[in-house]
Amino acid sequence: MTTSPATETAPAPNPTRRRPVDYVWALLRIALGWVFLWAFLDKTFGLGFATERGAAWIEGGSPTTGYLSFATKGPLADLYQDLAGSVFVDWLFMLGLAGIGLALTLGIGMRIAAGGGALMMVLMWSAALWPETNPFMDDHLVYAGLLVGLAMVRAEDTLGFGRAWGRFPLVQRYGWLK
Repeated sequence: MTTSPATETAPAPNPTRRRPVDYVWALLRIALGWVFLWAFLDKTFGLGFATERGAAWIEGGSPTTGYLSFATKGPLADLYQDLAGSVFVDWLFMLGLAGIGLALTLGIGMRIAAGGGALMMVLMWSAALWPETNPFMDDHLVYAGLLVGLAMVRAEDTLGFGRAWGRFPLVQRYGWLK
């Protein structure tokens, strides 16, 4: 008996074999991780890019004051301006930058990193409504979408520690830690 092409099944994919697209996603994951890590490092130490030395977090500066005080506009501006300089908001923002950056760069905890990073990006987008050069779209929403996509394609498994991370009993028990 012969089978028609419609009833044939494709061979199961080899989970250890990497395709070129897997490397593209992995490199995008690492690059975006560096964006978050760099923001954390520059705001912490005042490396002179977005944050001058005197305004560094370790020098007593607030990593949220500049953006929340001067870059906010639109219907939520007052809400965000009221949060500017809050110690709680500073710590939450900096822990988010560091945690998301490390998770993306290392390829661990991608679900949490993607969710937290997407939330952070959407909040930053909503702080500056509406974008000047587009009716609604800006880089924050693109980054949020990219973060979700990275988690969906399991970008942590290529050039990262995703597979090893996934074997930890705690991660196996609580799938959201993947």
